[in-house]
Amino acid sequence: MAKFELKRLHKAIIFLIISALFFALMNMFVQLSGDVPTIQKTFFRNFFALIIASGAMIKNKVSIVPPKEARFDILMRAVTGFVGMLCHFYALGELNISDASLLNKMSPFFAIIFSIFLLKEKANKVQWAIILTAFVGVLFVIKPSFQNADIIPSVAGFVGGMAAGCAYTFVRRATMHGAKGSYIVFFFSAFSCVAALPFVIFGYSPMTMEQFLMLVGAGLCAAVGQFGITAAYSYAPAKEVSIYDYSQIIFSAALGFFVMGQLPDWLSVVGYVVIIAAAFAMFRYNNRKTI
Repeated sequence: MAKFELKRLHKAIIFLIISALFFALMNMFVQLSGDVPTIQKTFFRNFFALIIASGAMIKNKVSIVPPKEARFDILMRAVTGFVGMLCHFYALGELNISDASLLNKMSPFFAIIFSIFLLKEKANKVQWAIILTAFVGVLFVIKPSFQNADIIPSVAGFVGGMAAGCAYTFVRRATMHGAKGSYIVFFFSAFSCVAALPFVIFGYSPMTMEQFLMLVGAGLCAAVGQFGITAAYSYAPAKEVSIYDYSQIIFSAALGFFVMGQLPDWLSVVGYVVIIAAAFAMFRYNNRKTI
């Protein structure tokens, strides 16, 4: 590998790990905001991210009008991303931060599945085997049984990962049609604010100053995380660095333990190992195919 390419790869890895850290911090702030309604958390998380995204668009002189070919993809990215965020934030309010984060990290596997339909890409037998292995890992985390009081938020977290995977596929299709990354972030944040606003107005739940500051922190961390992951993939393709995004699980587990005193049970730990191993196997396989 050329020295220039290696330098770009190192930058991508650093940006992706920074992104993972700030998304883990976002999850922590969302959970620390307490009993604020999920839709209200979603609004404030996106409102502060919208301010930062708007500033980035102005600085980079990005047009407010997206390419015609990308408009449907940008809209669907916003819709599926909004649904995914609602499910994820609901799961964060009910589960350990590491469990909720892990379920959300099923999104890369779902992105492969949705790519079959949206991008006409085909998964082979090896990729399907890895995806099924990851789904087995999910069962250890969700622990499906009528005795599991967390079954509903666990399923919600899983659905959130599925919606996020669909959203990422639409992001890829939108960029293939000429949309700028900063505009996609801007539109998603704006759409989420508009979609959540009526529910916030008519069902507003008073917040303490501490809860408000937690949501400000969530919005700021989300913006840094989003721009970090955008920068990472501008330096190197996802197949070369995507595995480092799973460092968010480590950060989330550490924050859950040291900040909130949370400790996942042994079944969840088994699930973590299986899913991260599946992600590593997919990472290795995708890179080997291009050598």
